Amino acid sequence: MVGNVAETMAELEPEDFYLLSGVEQGMRFSEWVNVEKIPEYAGLSEENADYRIDRCADRDLIRRKTIQYEGYQLTFEGYDALALHTFAERETVTGMGSSLGVGKESDVYEVETYRPMALKFHREGYTNFREVNKERDYTSDNNHVSWQYTARKAAEREYAALEDLYPQVSVPRPIDHNRHAIVMEKLPGPELAQAKLRSEQVVGVLDLVLREMDLAYRAGYVHADMSEYNVAVSDDGIVIFDWPQSVETDHENADELLARDVDNVVSYFERKYPSEMPEVDADAVADAIVDGEFESVRGFAEPEA
Repeated sequence: MVGNVAETMAELEPEDFYLLSGVEQGMRFSEWVNVEKIPEYAGLSEENADYRIDRCADRDLIRRKTIQYEGYQLTFEGYDALALHTFAERETVTGMGSSLGVGKESDVYEVETYRPMALKFHREGYTNFREVNKERDYTSDNNHVSWQYTARKAAEREYAALEDLYPQVSVPRPIDHNRHAIVMEKLPGPELAQAKLRSEQVVGVLDLVLREMDLAYRAGYVHADMSEYNVAVSDDGIVIFDWPQSVETDHENADELLARDVDNVVSYFERKYPSEMPEVDADAVADAIVDGEFESVRGFAEPEA
């Protein structure tokens, strides 16, 4: 998806971005933007707007639907193009690299700036909008809520969390943000799920993860979606990533979500490393984090019989 857009960017002219921005503005008010309103939104003449519509549609940056009127909306490729264009103007991104990971709610690519970084495009709502709209509390109260709005709000929330947490907590360093996209430091190593820890490392790595969760709580955040798939492991330690669903500690369900996060992490280690792991009282660990009394997971290991 993004690779195709990166190649297309060189073919686009300034007026093409005016057209895309105009459709983006119109989507604030309706899912499909009436073709008659696009020239006004884009600041183009009718003739030029028609020409730009054809150019952008040919490149799959917008799509057409006939309802009671001829309507257009951005594709995610079109939204990607707008974000990439802004990053290029800011000189945040100077070149696109290879894919670092593709998931149901985000795509991550290596990008060039003053050194290699990661560019994350949020995809929330594009294919499963109704489900995401029900589960996430950052969607709009208005009747019309687009996937575009949902993905942008997810990126805004994640970037705000990273800015608040870094560098006190081991999270990716945030670099820049626009629309549904975030530029950040690359992860230093593989996901915990893919890492192969030596026996003597197991409890120590679990301890590192729980300590970072404790630091995040002290900084005002609960991750709320902790698992072995959003912890990166390297020789230098661990990094916790993917924060769009995080909640602040004054959220009514924060402590409940923290307890679930702790249980998810402890349970993973117990499943994957049963011989190396002592039995850990996950609920007691979560309570200690809330009370500001957590020091080490070893203090919550149940004694062997």
